Amino acid sequence: MRVAVLLEERCKPNSNAFAYLKKYSAMCDRECIQVEGSKCKILETACPVCFTRAKHCPDDAVKIINLPEELDTDLTHSFGENSFRLFRLPSPRQDQIVGVLGPNGIGKSTAINLLSGVFRPNLGDWANPSPEWEQVISTFPRGELRDYLALVSEGEVSIAVKPQYIDKLPRIFEGEVNELLTRVDDREEIVKYSELMGISHIIDRKLGDLSGGELQRVAICATLLKEADVYFFDEPSSYLDIYERMRMVGVVRELTERGKRVLVVEHDLAILDVLCDLVHVIYGDRSAYGIFTPPRSTRTAINAYLDGYLPEENVRIRDKPIRFLRGRTRVEEVGAPVLKWGSIQKNLGDFNLKTGEGEVKSAEVVGVVGPNATGKTTLVKIIAGEIDPDEGWCTMDAKVSYKPQHVRTEFEGTVRDWLDSELGGKWRSGEFHTQVIRALQVDKMLDLQASKLSGGELQAVSIAICLGKEADLYLFDEPSAHLDANARMEAAKAIRRTMESNEKAAMVIDHDTYFLDIVSDSILVFQGEGGSHGHAVGPLSPRKGMNLFLSDADVTFRRDVESHRPRINKPSSRKDREQKSSGEYFYSD
Repeated sequence: MRVAVLLEERCKPNSNAFAYLKKYSAMCDRECIQVEGSKCKILETACPVCFTRAKHCPDDAVKIINLPEELDTDLTHSFGENSFRLFRLPSPRQDQIVGVLGPNGIGKSTAINLLSGVFRPNLGDWANPSPEWEQVISTFPRGELRDYLALVSEGEVSIAVKPQYIDKLPRIFEGEVNELLTRVDDREEIVKYSELMGISHIIDRKLGDLSGGELQRVAICATLLKEADVYFFDEPSSYLDIYERMRMVGVVRELTERGKRVLVVEHDLAILDVLCDLVHVIYGDRSAYGIFTPPRSTRTAINAYLDGYLPEENVRIRDKPIRFLRGRTRVEEVGAPVLKWGSIQKNLGDFNLKTGEGEVKSAEVVGVVGPNATGKTTLVKIIAGEIDPDEGWCTMDAKVSYKPQHVRTEFEGTVRDWLDSELGGKWRSGEFHTQVIRALQVDKMLDLQASKLSGGELQAVSIAICLGKEADLYLFDEPSAHLDANARMEAAKAIRRTMESNEKAAMVIDHDTYFLDIVSDSILVFQGEGGSHGHAVGPLSPRKGMNLFLSDADVTFRRDVESHRPRINKPSSRKDREQKSSGEYFYSD
């Protein structure tokens, strides 16, 4: 089966792609390539010559993809000719939490819309947006998914959805948290769930005044308050620290004890691992197509995803596997200190930050961990020179490149123009292009307007710009935010490679344990009470630092025997109790 996908944003009038397709539209009697007004079209029955011409369309505006013929009967939804296609669907299961794992832009949110009844699967017939349910259901094999869709078709399933982009909530609802929760409270349990989600103290605040983590917890609470048969959670861990992520895991798992079906889309693999009973992997090509695999056990699915090879489908979804190192020690490889600090104090309103003494050396990456609102970003801003400490000292004979927590751009122009303005021609070739631009897939965004990038695209470009600047110390504040699981791993490797090969130093604030495990040589631990006070300890060795951090969070990790990835032990499990009794909260290698 041959699929022709045309990316409209790259094929608008006056673009190189539009001019190219218009040129060849009149060269074939079969009219395989058509241009009418401002629209282009490529027939999927086109002759081989026209397919070759379309394949060479500039700016990667056209994707010609060959898929196995057997997928033809698995086509679930299409948004139009030369548009995105989705094959198969994940299956919500009674009394279980089902996870979905895969890159951004290949159909996860579309699947949630189909399963929640926002629109019906059109089985690839985009001219018929609402086919008969009987026709739709008959195309799926007998089993859990077919039974579920039958219930949806009969209106016998109530749905609750936690949306992906929670930062849009204040635009939709301008009132206070209590007003929003009251509107959706079907069981009069606001007090119970606001306490479970740790938002009782912000119940009277307006949504527009909340941080990202607070908004996320409010969105999860609002979803839990609805009385539904099926609950969908789209990226529920974003903006949350490890404490809040584990709290979310416990609350969501309680839904299955009430007989509910739960489907979760999540990019934090450690959280996906401990939260879900089964996982569907979805693979494909961004904006072109997505294919759901049958469900696997959580461990098997994540290990296959990291390995980059799906044995049951005999499909390779990544060129190289993602590796986790055991017992890494690089002390002998790091160089002289580029940054030292000591006894820093900073008061911001009612918040107070204190630090001990610490240093960062060349060729070293320091991971920064701790609860939200305990001063991590404040210390990084002091180091970056954006704010001054009230007390203490910070000695640095180094040039700094800083990627802030919330990335925005007002640049008017394409990503290519933005990179040129920030980095000159450095990004276009050589080691930096291979290890950063291509690894983060920034090379596929060059013709997009910088002001219209999605959250994940903007994050990737911002990381590339930060790494591309000439500096001695690189500061990254939550670089994994908005990135899918694969992009997170590639970003971690890009940061490590840059520091090692150029003998530079970096500090990385993040909440994703997989990301930190790959990127960090040492750990700076923040302790304290969010919004009240914070204290920085270290940098310490990875094992010692994570042990201190996780003992505060009361969470234990072990290594997977095959992939060596970090895995959260289920609370009160035998392994969890054993490690806590021995004081080894972070796995021993």
